[in-house]
Amino acid sequence: MMASLYSTSCSLLLHLPISQKYAYDHDNVRKLISRSSTYSAFDEPVLTNTKLRAGKVNMDVNPQRGEKLYLGMDFGTSGARFALINKEGKICAEGKREYPLYMNEETVDWIKSWRTTLFDLLDDIPIILRPAVASISIDGTSATTIIVNSKTGDPLCEPFLYNQSCLEALPIVKAIAPPYHTVCSGSSTLCKLVSWWSSSDDTSSVSAVLLHQADWLLWLLHGKLGVSDYNNALKVGYDPEVECYPPWLLSQPYSSVLPIVQAPGTMIGSMKEDIRTRFGFPKDCVVCTGTTDSVAAFLAARANEPGKAVTSLGSTLAIKLLSTRRVEDARFGVYSHRLDDKWLVGGASNTGGAVLRQVFTDDQLKKLSEQINSEKASPLDYYPLISVGERFPVADPKMEPRLYPRPESDVDYLHGILESIARIETKGYNLLKELGSTPVDEVFTAGGGSKNEKWVRIRERVLGLPISKAVQTEAAYGAALLALKGASP
Repeated sequence: MMASLYSTSCSLLLHLPISQKYAYDHDNVRKLISRSSTYSAFDEPVLTNTKLRAGKVNMDVNPQRGEKLYLGMDFGTSGARFALINKEGKICAEGKREYPLYMNEETVDWIKSWRTTLFDLLDDIPIILRPAVASISIDGTSATTIIVNSKTGDPLCEPFLYNQSCLEALPIVKAIAPPYHTVCSGSSTLCKLVSWWSSSDDTSSVSAVLLHQADWLLWLLHGKLGVSDYNNALKVGYDPEVECYPPWLLSQPYSSVLPIVQAPGTMIGSMKEDIRTRFGFPKDCVVCTGTTDSVAAFLAARANEPGKAVTSLGSTLAIKLLSTRRVEDARFGVYSHRLDDKWLVGGASNTGGAVLRQVFTDDQLKKLSEQINSEKASPLDYYPLISVGERFPVADPKMEPRLYPRPESDVDYLHGILESIARIETKGYNLLKELGSTPVDEVFTAGGGSKNEKWVRIRERVLGLPISKAVQTEAAYGAALLALKGASP
């Protein structure tokens, strides 16, 4: 049960180390581990064309011979991570990669980039630990959509990224979906499907299937096309409460493209033999359905009771609140993911760390933050975005970034941006309460922004709630918990 995963994650520490395994010594282990590296001040890698390896084995956990390990991978907006845990949830190894930017004319070839990163991460797992891996799960960015040939798996178009808006399809979707449904947003997966269906010449002659980023990456490992999970499938119209697609969606001509949906952490099947033998995984290693990156980050945190929430501060800002009531309203970009008998209510804003990186260097962010008086409110009123368009708590694809006027002091400017993002976060939680969710009473923070203590204090003052860093902060850890769930009897 997912609830048991919450309680497990609550009692664990992020860097519980690992010791000898299978009669190897520490020096041999270190030879198998790639050189460590660091991310930026907000823990999201800057996109480059290099293959950055970073692996770490913890040296104080002593798994017994025959003990199983569980692998989770997180594919975020600009990089990927893995976490390998044992049945107690202790991290045995972890690593990260930046996406290599392969170019296809003037655009990034994301398919090639994600595939390369997946196999690079598998290669980064210490060789001596691979025979113990019992199961794998992957999370990916919500609403990142890939439509492929259902027989070959070849992509039929460029992937639709998580924040890509297909406004031309929105009137069509609104005409068939219930009012204020989650799919009634230009960036929803259904709008992306309708956009492809309306503009593609392949719809009448080619058998196609829609996959989300996590689905596609998992398919590379298990080889069964057309399998998804109900967290990823939410924005294509799947109803997790009744566990099926609604009649208004099934009556559409493109319903044939929809994937089969299972609960997150459900075993799909064995790892493909060629992948298994290439990397040295055991014959009984299985692949499990995944989830979205924000849900995985929530699972990794200790927010295990209604009213507990997680704010993920990475390139963007996402909030998730555990609620006894389901809340959805596309007018504000609000939706609910199912977690067993509860609901994970929230939304994702386009504000966040990417805006900060656009204005300041990592060194500036660190030094300027130290000079901010977090107890004093900033009079500056911004809406920090890197480009036009907002998803939550206001769903407005035409919203313009507002980062001016800029004061002479860089300290004041950064203070104003941080406080403005905190106001957006507060508006989000207030909105969820107004729409009927369980009120928030405590916030845990995940993502690189959680490392900025001044920002935490600013948010605590603006929110008027206690804020602490999540015990586990990486979505890859949440994906590993799903792998553990899927491998459990």
